[in-house]
Amino acid sequence: MQYSLYRLPENLSPGEAARRFPFLAAPRAENSHKGTFGTLAVFGGAQGMAGAVVLAASAALLAGCGKVWAGFHREALPMPFVAGFPEIMQATADTLARRGDVSARAAGCGLGTAEGASRLLGTLFQTASDTPLLLDADALNLLAGDAGLADAAARYPTLVITPHPAEAARLLGTATAQIQSRRADAVRRLAERFGAVAVLKGHRTLVCRPGGETYENRSGNAGLATAGSGDVLSGIIGSLLAQGCEPFEAACAGVWLHGAAADILAASGMGPAGLLAGEIAPAARWLRNMLIDNELK
Repeated sequence: MQYSLYRLPENLSPGEAARRFPFLAAPRAENSHKGTFGTLAVFGGAQGMAGAVVLAASAALLAGCGKVWAGFHREALPMPFVAGFPEIMQATADTLARRGDVSARAAGCGLGTAEGASRLLGTLFQTASDTPLLLDADALNLLAGDAGLADAAARYPTLVITPHPAEAARLLGTATAQIQSRRADAVRRLAERFGAVAVLKGHRTLVCRPGGETYENRSGNAGLATAGSGDVLSGIIGSLLAQGCEPFEAACAGVWLHGAAADILAASGMGPAGLLAGEIAPAARWLRNMLIDNELK
């Protein structure tokens, strides 16, 4: 695929983008190996929703993670390997939750809210406290419905949450319209409630860390209003966390890169109408490598 780049999102010059998101533009040492760039474990993919965890896991690989596990929340694996991505390692979610050799975890993409999902989250809170944890989608819905789980999440040392407005409303016990009318206040409340880096998705996604520092993203377009786009974002941010990026920077850089990829696809005639979630991560990979190689500077 040949991508067109008429301008970088937010009207940034390439050099400005590299300076704003230095982790994305950092060169890779010649003596690197797969362990250098971390291992991400992605939990989700309940019955009928395998695509969500595959989108997140494949996005993590394309964002530069060294190794990626997909943990399917079911008794048996749905397939011998992930079509198109045999590089993705697979396990049941319960088995994967017990592994200690991962650098970061992301949970919620297609996780479902059936029996066992809450127990899985509880296990992650108890056994994974030395690694960053990203929560999205159904993981957030479970927190909204279980005060004990929510409190356990708030005690987790390094947490990133990525709600859309309706999920944010459930977490804060209010209406979606209230979230949308006061987005800056809502993202600060989420960050404080959970002691987490909070990503409030939507037009001009907001990222906030405890204490109130907030980033407003301006990349992206209406093409991101497509099924699976949020799963890809979770995979990108989770990938950056696994690679060692600090959580607030990982969230800001991941949100920008996700939106920038959609802008590149629109400039290339592949959006905004009909843009597919699975097309976002390859474009993000292309852009990140352009920044690393100084080809846009």
